[in-house]
Amino acid sequence: MIPLCIPEIRGNEWTYVKECIDTNWVSSVGSYVNLFEERFNKYVGSKSAVVTMNGTAALQLALVTLEIGEGDEVIVPSLTFISPINTIKYVGAEPVFVDVCRDTFVMDAEKIEELITPKTKAIMPVHIYGHPADMDRIMEIAQKHNLFVIEDATEALGSKYKGKMAGTIGHIGCYSFNGNKLITTGAGGMFVTNNAAYGERAKFLSTQTKVVTDNKAFYHPEVGYNFRMPNLLAAFGVAQLENIEEYLKVKKESAQYYKELLSEVKGITLNIEKDNVENCFWLYSILVEEDYDISRDELIQKLNEEKIEARPFFMPIHEMPPYKNCKHGDLSVTTELYEKGINLPSSVSLTQDDINKVCKVIIENQI
Repeated sequence: MIPLCIPEIRGNEWTYVKECIDTNWVSSVGSYVNLFEERFNKYVGSKSAVVTMNGTAALQLALVTLEIGEGDEVIVPSLTFISPINTIKYVGAEPVFVDVCRDTFVMDAEKIEELITPKTKAIMPVHIYGHPADMDRIMEIAQKHNLFVIEDATEALGSKYKGKMAGTIGHIGCYSFNGNKLITTGAGGMFVTNNAAYGERAKFLSTQTKVVTDNKAFYHPEVGYNFRMPNLLAAFGVAQLENIEEYLKVKKESAQYYKELLSEVKGITLNIEKDNVENCFWLYSILVEEDYDISRDELIQKLNEEKIEARPFFMPIHEMPPYKNCKHGDLSVTTELYEKGINLPSSVSLTQDDINKVCKVIIENQI
């Protein structure tokens, strides 16, 4: 089976994790927690990083840090994994769904302003499958309307927008280290910001707002959250981060090879990399158009029959029961992309022979 996207473990993971076990520093206090934050901060170019137990926790922490809650609205795409939408509900706010761009699959910045109301508090672009949203335009709109921007960069670690790392352009950025991400800690996430006050606030909130008194008692002046990552997982993350540039290189080479093999296939539209961005190509994605000989789902079935794991794009969140009554603009592109989109195998361990096998199925079914 050629899997969709699995972890790559090739470095110091065992050495660093073993050190945690040997020294008994396995919980959320330990040297690797701080080291992972420091090195991640340096890698993405942010001023403050707070490690969390998953990407969802990082997104919720961002909302809480910015005091977004009951009665507030957050503009967000419907074409996304459900985590960012759920976190908006966790804090009592309401998602407002904006459409996406057909070529990049990310939030259409030109459709944001028509959805802004007096209740709007933030914009949450999701850099889906690795391509950054139009951050210049989003930040311009946010400044004009006095809104926060929380970047969901959980699928875009290593992607760049005009030379800046995705996740470091808005007020807060969030990343994921789930097992299928570019680097993994099994489960984990990171909150980053260039605002020192936000960073301090997030760390305080993520550690149960714990204050240690002179006699070593714990005092909690407000409601906090147990969002901290264990030292064991942070050690794993430090090891993974050491190889991130090699992983990115492989991802981009795989994307280029897919492009070479599929660019002339009638009825297949490839994902792109706009001139002002660097796409990490977390997942290589294609659209199956009407003039392809079989449907999107039939192609997925053909791939699966050849032991190739492929998956449709995320189902639009506005079509799911908890969110059917949420406000939204025209979402026709979102719906179209879901109906046509396929994610192809994209692991760091993917070989050219694997890609040849995947593309052979796609090419043979366009007669």
